[in-house]
Formats: sequence, C-alpha cells, structure tokens
Amino acid sequence: MALHGLGRSHRRDGAPVTLVDAVPAAVGRIDRPRRRRGVLRSALGLWRTRIGVVIVVLVAGIAIVGPFVAPHGATEFVGTPNTSDVDGILFGTDALGQDVWARFLLGGRIILVLAVVSTVIGLSIGAVIGLIAAYDRGRLDNLLMRTMDIVFAFPNLLLALVAITTLGRRYWVIVLIVSLTAVPRVARIVRGAALGVVERDFISASEALGESRAHILGVELLPNVAGPLLVEANLRLTYSIALIGALGFLGFGVGLNQADWAQMINENRAALTSQPWGTILPIFAIGALTVGVGLIADGLGRSVAGIDRKRPE
Repeated sequence: MALHGLGRSHRRDGAPVTLVDAVPAAVGRIDRPRRRRGVLRSALGLWRTRIGVVIVVLVAGIAIVGPFVAPHGATEFVGTPNTSDVDGILFGTDALGQDVWARFLLGGRIILVLAVVSTVIGLSIGAVIGLIAAYDRGRLDNLLMRTMDIVFAFPNLLLALVAITTLGRRYWVIVLIVSLTAVPRVARIVRGAALGVVERDFISASEALGESRAHILGVELLPNVAGPLLVEANLRLTYSIALIGALGFLGFGVGLNQADWAQMINENRAALTSQPWGTILPIFAIGALTVGVGLIADGLGRSVAGIDRKRPE
C-alpha cells in the first residue's frame, strides 16, 4: 500500500495526514484481481458448451412442459401390460398397464427439481464453509476441514440408503442427503481457490478500513472464486442427478404412486426385450441430461483455465 511518507504529509488545511485518512486513498490504488466476467461468454464460444446447453434445455423442457401435455395420469390403467402396440398409445404400456409416454412426460420434473435444489443448498453451505476456512487459517480452519473429511469419508449411496430407511422416503430427506454429500467437495474447492486471494493487498486494506467479516467474505472473496465455484456447481449437479437416479432405480425414490424416470427403469427392466420403451426412454433422458451438464462443466472449466481461447493472429 502506498503509505510512504505518511509522517511528512499534510492535508490542505495544514493538519497532518493520519492512517485513517491515508488508507482510503491507498485502497483506490490497490490492484484488485480482475473479475472473471467473461467466463460465461468465453465458455459459450466453445462447441462443447453449446451442445451441452442445447441438450440440457431440451431435457429440462420435457421435464417442465411434460406434466401439462401428458395424455394420461401417472397411475392410470390404459391397456394390457407390457404391450408396445396399443391403439392411441404412442410407446405402449408398462408392467402395470400404464401409458409409458405419459409417465415419461410426468417423471422428469421430480429428478430435475430435487437435483437442482440439492445442488444449490450444498453449493451454498460448502462455499460459506470454504470461505470461512480460507479466511481464518487457524483453529477454525482445521476444525471445519477435519469435519469435512469425516463427512467425505462416508460412501454417498450408503449414507443415503441408511437415511431414507431411517427417516422415510420423503422429499426433504433426499434433498438433505444429496446436498450433504456435495458440501465437503465444494468446501475444499472454494477454500483452495480462496487461499491465494486472502493474501492480496485489497483484503488487508478492507480489514484496515474496518469492514466486517461478512463484507470481506461476500464482496471481496466470493467474486474472486466464482469461476471455480461455477465449474464445481455443474459437476455437483451431475453427481446429484446420478445419486437421485440411483436411489430411484434401487426403489428408494419418492414413492410408488409418483412417476419417476429412475423408477421407470427399475419397474420395466424385466420386460426390456418385449417392451423396451419403458426402459429406453428414461435411460436416454437421464443419460442425456448428465452428458449435457457434463459438457457445460467442461466448457466452463476450460474457460476458467484459459484453455481453447482464440489466440490473436
């Protein structure tokens, strides 16, 4: 900070310049790291990101609009079970004689909403823990990171199965467990990215100005780790989709009376050779959604790292 010659400096009124007077002026001359405002724009310039966005928009569109255009209810009996050729039924019936196409249109909203909500909660908690740990760098840092190591040590699927068996198949239980599995990983990423920022001069200047810890964490630190956090958000969303899908496939989803893509796979896999649509449609949708989010995460990661940027000729 440019406080050289402070003892010999005077204000216009002749009074000597104090530290309180000099710090704001010095803060203005501190080189703050440039915000990565062009990360999204740069990522959208990559073909993988564009393809990922198109895939995610299409699958999300089916999940959002599907319930409004489904020709039948999720549990409505429409014909002979496991029949692919039924008059007026586009993709036939499933093992219980229900409309496969209708259940497909109705089943995407649950997995999508649960995955997004779980990711947002896990990302928020993990980011706060990571920022606090990086800024403290003391006993609190050690306590938080050791706690994250303990949570990280539990197998995600096993932890989810135990929790659902104990607390029941409820929406909030699934959201709680899936978000909890994301917290340690996000905290590690944010802490690692923030450690290099807390040593910068503008953080010291904010402390000298008496800014609160909440201000420093939210206004000074958070924007400078937004790039890695954005990449991690997409990765966490991918894992959330996979974990929720695995729970549904194993029969630990939200309920038997709800249409769910993962549950459709479990219910119709026995009739894969005679009536494949009940299994193929949800497999394709979950796979496409996972691949699309993964492509977006890859594009964002390359943009943050400066890979694939156009070099000036």
